[in-house]
Amino acid sequence: MDVDAEPVTGDLRDPDSLARAVAGCGAVFHVAADYRLWARHPRELYASNVDGTRNILRAAREAGVERVVYTSTVGCIGIPRDGAGDEDTPVTLDDMAGDYKRSKFMAEQAAREEIRAGLPVVIVNPTTPVGDHDFKPTPTGKIILDYISGRMPAYLDTGLNFVDVDDVAQGHLQAFETGRTGARYILGCENLTLRQLFLRLERLSGVPAPRVCIPYAAAYAAAVFSTAWAGVTGREPRVPFDAVRMAKKKMFVRHEKARRELGYSPGPVDAAFARAIEWFRRKE
Repeated sequence: MDVDAEPVTGDLRDPDSLARAVAGCGAVFHVAADYRLWARHPRELYASNVDGTRNILRAAREAGVERVVYTSTVGCIGIPRDGAGDEDTPVTLDDMAGDYKRSKFMAEQAAREEIRAGLPVVIVNPTTPVGDHDFKPTPTGKIILDYISGRMPAYLDTGLNFVDVDDVAQGHLQAFETGRTGARYILGCENLTLRQLFLRLERLSGVPAPRVCIPYAAAYAAAVFSTAWAGVTGREPRVPFDAVRMAKKKMFVRHEKARRELGYSPGPVDAAFARAIEWFRRKE
């Protein structure tokens, strides 16, 4: 699809490049982030996610941008012991497991600092987006890629909220059009345990779902060893420690606020799973 756009090269760590990029813009969508569950040098995540957010939002304010949508993450949403979290569930930095979540939590606080300084920012918190064209892939896409490649022999008793990436994109536009400055909106869809996810993928891909549920203690021990070895080799761990820490609780949330205030209405996520499976298979 042809897009009438002018590409501008920039770097979240280079304020001058961001000032050039936002000059003359009426709106900014800040969707960039360093999304990794392991980094040999964790400071890289904070440089992009925290400092980078401050840099681009400050550039937007100084350029007189009229509206900003900042993409946070469901990882910054509080999760109650039982049930599903929402935008008002209490949460603190101490609740954040791992450098990715901590950096995104701190970035959301940086966005609030700019809101207090007068920048009209709306915050969206996508859950676990799935779909095609996950080039890297993201940690989310890697779950599906590993599954269809037969590298998922077992699972943990945990869960996530999944959403079609196309619905997340639509939710960003709705947040821009009707979201309240300073408000945050969860952009999610279906809460699924990993067992439920793999049964969906089995039906869509024909690859048998794993039947063995690993005790959390065993996964924790494997993650400690795998991540320690990654620190020696510099190669991404097969079982990232932060990923296992995150899995200790089910990341189940509700998106009623976005539905009510934005008109957000995500469709069933199975179509997104199917597109992801097809795309990864074409790339193999």
